[in-house]
Amino acid sequence: MGSTADKIKGRTNEVAGKARQAAGKALDNHVEQAKGAGQEVTGKALAAKADAKDTVKKVVDKA
Repeated sequence: MGSTADKIKGRTNEVAGKARQAAGKALDNHVEQAKGAGQEVTGKALAAKADAKDTVKKVVDKA
């Protein structure tokens, strides 16, 4: 998967996770809040992976 696709998937997971946490909080559902937090972390990790890919590509291109 390319870095752009990872960024999109990551940001989508972040937003969905935040929404899931908010819904869980509104419904007083701690399980959904926890699942949302996990999804948000997964999204942040995917976005970080994409940033790392971009950084490595830039370094390789300069060499």
